Amino acid sequence: MMEKMIFGRFIPGDSLVHRLDPRAKILFVFLFIAIVFIANNAITYAILLGFTLLSVFLSKIRLYFLINGLKPVFILMAFTFFLHLFFTQGGDLLVSIGFVDIYEEGLRQGIFISIRFLVLVFMTSILTLTTSPISITDGIEVLLGPFKRVKLPVHELALMMSISLRFIPTLMDETGKILKAQMARGSDIGSGPIKERIKAVVPLLIPLFVSAFKRAEDLATAMEVRGYRGGEGRTRYRQLNWRLIDTLSLLLLVGFAGLLWYFRS
Repeated sequence: MMEKMIFGRFIPGDSLVHRLDPRAKILFVFLFIAIVFIANNAITYAILLGFTLLSVFLSKIRLYFLINGLKPVFILMAFTFFLHLFFTQGGDLLVSIGFVDIYEEGLRQGIFISIRFLVLVFMTSILTLTTSPISITDGIEVLLGPFKRVKLPVHELALMMSISLRFIPTLMDETGKILKAQMARGSDIGSGPIKERIKAVVPLLIPLFVSAFKRAEDLATAMEVRGYRGGEGRTRYRQLNWRLIDTLSLLLLVGFAGLLWYFRS
């Protein structure tokens, strides 16, 4: 499962979403995160889900690939759903089995929160899948540019975010390799009491941390050898180019927000 994780991965392509300016995509995602909270009924959540699926279609990323790479997230989403289902009270009592009571409001909130969680994960995944880490770094640095006046280390912050995104899939792959190696040696992490499972994880974590620190040291050495001294005075090889399609994408999002507000109860 680890090697199928898509967090932080970039898939080159020529879709409409791929061609958008990274600044537009970053703004789009952050605005979308705020707009999601406008939805509060079945109609608005249906519109929200439809808009997200349209974005997936425009990115030319297969829905199956996206779902398959986000399986761990679906486990968390299912946990959230059942948490609301069993502990949120309100409305009519739908099911009562022993000490378990399921109310209409609990079912409603469970479905709505799960959809909200799903669309947020899908949109943020589309951002990383269609935008290279370098482009994300450049976009964040430009967007945070005004904060340089208050001595905020914008370039360094953007670089840290980019490196973090870049290393997520690398560490996932490394975890998968170590896990397979431990299983080949007879280690069984997935069964037994909780205490035994925790003990079995230790041989997995130690080589993972060693590998992570080794990669970080190699990266630091490579940056130092190449004369990296921070963002002051640096120029960009790739220049960002804001086009009409980027403006239209944000206007589309504003129109989408207005549509949600119109159908909001």
